[in-house]
Amino acid sequence: MPVPAHPKIFHITHVDNLPSILADGGLISDAALIARTTSVATIGMSSIKQRRLSLPVRCHTGDCVGDCVPFYFCPRSIMLYIIHCANNPDLAYRGGQESIVHLELDLYEVAARATADQRRWAFTLSNAGASYAEFRSRLDQLGEINWDAVDSTDFRSSTVKEGKQAEFLVHGFVPWDLVRRIGVRNQAIATRVQGAISAATDRPPIDVLPEWYY
Repeated sequence: MPVPAHPKIFHITHVDNLPSILADGGLISDAALIARTTSVATIGMSSIKQRRLSLPVRCHTGDCVGDCVPFYFCPRSIMLYIIHCANNPDLAYRGGQESIVHLELDLYEVAARATADQRRWAFTLSNAGASYAEFRSRLDQLGEINWDAVDSTDFRSSTVKEGKQAEFLVHGFVPWDLVRRIGVRNQAIATRVQGAISAATDRPPIDVLPEWYY
């Protein structure tokens, strides 16, 4: 499968985190969140988040994965499946996928803004939280991603599972005005999102997309 003409990237978060994201003006890294005293609804796996704080982004000396805002190249990620199953012992969040929202951004727009703002960005060919992850830092390397795996809904194969977890990483911060769409599982969450972003200057469309969920 070739590189999509207009590749999208996706960040998942709990609907309750939207007010703090808007207050920050965008998405901030796990390292920055951990440095705060205010709490957020954490949906990831604590041991992996901790490991990412020291895993190097090998194409950018001095940067660690946890210093970056992470995105997947697809909705309905494997991480969302883990959240949906809610049976992993390292997963503190047990609320399932219902309240998880997808923030959709345009990859090329994000890369261009990051470059203009002198923020480093990179992407991986598999899970950035693994010690063996391969990093890339040029758009002409996007063809190295396993796009068939990214697009697959069946990830029982280890090859597909690795490729589907490829990530796009932006150092430090991604502005809210780059969010192009918000995907939710049902109308009840769409209503909550609408309330959360009602006072924002930039209010991306909210779409009920059950196919993005399990």
